[in-house]
Amino acid sequence: MPSITVNVDDDLKERMDKHPEINWSEVTRQAIQEKIETLEVMEELTSESDLTERDVQEIADKINESGRKRVDEESA
Repeated sequence: MPSITVNVDDDLKERMDKHPEINWSEVTRQAIQEKIETLEVMEELTSESDLTERDVQEIADKINESGRKRVDEESA
């Protein structure tokens, strides 16, 4: 399986380290998966649409925020 490297700032790393019970690789994988799925849905919905790229990004941002809240709730 391929791997990637994710850079985080020192503050975020310290905060992550306070939760060793969390599999941060899995959290990252899930976030990437959700983003890809959102992008694919947006591409499908807008393939023959008059929406601008900005419109699509605003919708995607709202969906991503909802997804982040769901992940946070599941991780808690």
